[in-house]
Parts: sequence; structure tokens; C-alpha cells
Amino acid sequence: MTPRERLFLEITRAIAEDSLAGSSDISIVEGVVNRLVDGGVPLCRHQIGYDTLHPLAGGRVYTWRYGEGIELDEIGRSAAESSTSMWVHSPFHYLYTGGGSLLRVRLPPTEACHRFAILLELAGKGVTDYLAGVERLGAAVQMGEFDCVYSSWATRADDGFTDEDVALLAAIGPFVAMALVAGTTRQITRTLVSTYLGDDAGERVLRGAITRGVAERIRAVVWFSDLKGFTRLVDTVDPELVLPLLDEYAEPQVTAIHEHGGTVLKFIGDGVLAIFPVGASQAEAGRRALAAAEVAFAALTEVSARRSAGGMPVTEAYLALHLGEVFYGNIGGADRLDFTVIGPAVNEAARMSAMCRPLDQDILLSQALVDAVPGLQDRLVALGSHRLRGVAQAQALYGVRGTMDGPVP
Repeated sequence: MTPRERLFLEITRAIAEDSLAGSSDISIVEGVVNRLVDGGVPLCRHQIGYDTLHPLAGGRVYTWRYGEGIELDEIGRSAAESSTSMWVHSPFHYLYTGGGSLLRVRLPPTEACHRFAILLELAGKGVTDYLAGVERLGAAVQMGEFDCVYSSWATRADDGFTDEDVALLAAIGPFVAMALVAGTTRQITRTLVSTYLGDDAGERVLRGAITRGVAERIRAVVWFSDLKGFTRLVDTVDPELVLPLLDEYAEPQVTAIHEHGGTVLKFIGDGVLAIFPVGASQAEAGRRALAAAEVAFAALTEVSARRSAGGMPVTEAYLALHLGEVFYGNIGGADRLDFTVIGPAVNEAARMSAMCRPLDQDILLSQALVDAVPGLQDRLVALGSHRLRGVAQAQALYGVRGTMDGPVP
């Protein structure tokens, strides 16, 4: 067995062990490069990257430079769109669009290679040999634009890479790509379940809470909000303006809820259903929910002011906060589940929200929540007991006196 063959086996085994252990992409890439350098491969630069499936990030690129270490560049979606020209004139695009799977260029490049600006740049930094590769993913593995892994290797050695070096780097490429695909798939999975289910619900699902009909009984503050006059807005404004309006009025609520330890479970039309699970005390959960409401409504006021100044349709929100027991888990069909909350407390919060308009209140609190948070009474106005649709017993409701300004007691 030659030294290069032994090095290949050592590196591929390390890649497999690191991948199975759940090591980070940076750790895996850095381990590969360090082993190559220690094994005598004269690397000065390595770059590897891929597009990803993420609401905000367009792709990730890892760049290692000799003596400097490795750095990660996360490319936002807007930045990715603005760098189209750079991508089109890159060796990776050349390979991706049919130029094969491997490209080697001795530097400085010949006239025929001047279309790759990166090669001229690297040649100016003393690079003498450049190797680029693309590892394509099968259709069953692809997710959105995550369809291949790009990599490049460079050296400043006077004679460039040896043929053995090139063969080794080409052979290692698929193994590194496979490890990054595994890590990225895990990351995409967590991103998707967090984005679509919420952080807490998503984490529970990933830990194995996937059985239909199995739910945990918990106490929580239930947040149920919707937008004022949304049906009228839908009927009277350009349909293309509806989704941006929903997004702009949902964003401050989602942010405030998450920042105060709550979990957004679903959007029901223009409504938001969230919970603040009771931890150490009911009072603490209630304070977090009220603090989130304060922050959210202040932000919604700014949203309306900005939209109004721009001549766009505006609205406001209604919010009901209630404390009670809920069932938290999987509900639905055998092949389509929803991880959410159900129970009387959820129904009561929804019915409370419907009372905001007739009672002329933006925010309504239940007696159960008021009783759980000492010191709230001075900031509230008692609205009496009211029958809620579908609820047998009349419920005492409270509005907020003035605004939510000032810390929650």
C-alpha cells in the first residue's frame, strides 16, 4: 500500500467517524485539510460550499487558507441573487452546466481560461495549480437548490500538484461531500421543523414525539390574536397586498413571543395561536406573555405608522390571553399530523378574542390569568362576566387600562 493510499484510508475513516458523531461542517473540513497537509499534500487554499434550503440563507461556503485557518461565509438570499454574474463566470458554474466533474488548471492560466476571474486572482497570489470539482446529488437527495457540493484545492508549490495528489483530492471529494450532505440534512430538518412547527414543538418531534393521539397535559398561557377587520380588507384591497400585510403584522408578534419564551404553534388565517408553558410558576409564565404583548403591540403601532405613510392598507390586532390546561401533542390523520394544543383553554381563548370587538378592547385577559399574576389589578379594567360561544360558564374578562406601558409587575 502506497503512502497516498494509506492517507486516503485514514482520511475517509476520519470523515465517516466525524460524520456519525455529528461533528460540525467546519470541524470535518478542517480535519480533512490538516490531515492532507500533514500527509505532504502542498495545499495553500481549500474552498467547499453548497446551496441550502433555508428561509434566509442562500448558501454556505467554507474557505481554508494555509496559516489562517478556516472561515464560514453564509450567503443570504438577497446576496446570492446579486452575485449571479460572479457565479456564472466561475469554474463551478462551468462544471455545473456540463463541463464535467473535475477541472484542473495550471497557473498562471492560459488565454482560454481567462474567463474565470478567480484564477487570475489566485495566480496573483502565487498559486501555481488549481483543482475544482462538483459532486452532484441524486434526485432523491436534492432539497430545493441543495443539489450539489462544490470544492476547490490550490497550491503554491513550484511544480504544482503531483498526479498522485490530484488523484487523492479527487477521490476524497465525494466523501467530504457526503459528510456535508448528512450534516446539512440534519440542519435543514431542524430548520424546517422549527420554522413550520415552532422551536419547542419541533424539538419534541425530533426527540421522537410523533405518535398520533399522544399528547402531554400541560398548563400554559394561551395567546390567541387576530387582525381587526381582516375580512373587509381582503374584500377591498388588491389581493397582492394581502400576504405582505399578513407578514408585516405577524412578524412583530412572532418575534415578541419567541423573545419571551413562548412558542408560536400555527397561523389560522389572520390569527396567531401561541403558548407560554408554565415552568417554575404560573405568575412567571403570565408575566412573559404580558411582556410579549407589550412589545408586540408597540411594534404593531410602528408597522401601521410606516405602512400608512407609504399609502398601504393598515389594520390593528386583537389579543386574548388565558391560562389553563391544554393537551400538547400530535393530532390528525395517520399520514398528516399537526403538533399543536387542544382543550377547553384553547377554545376559551379563541372565544375571548371574538369578544374584543364588542367590548371595544384590543387586549382581553381571563380571570385565571389575572389571578395568577399578582399586582395586575391596578392596570386592568374589569369588564364583568360574559358568556362565550360554546362555553357553558360565564367568564370574567379584563381589559388593559390605557396602554401596556411600563414593566409588568
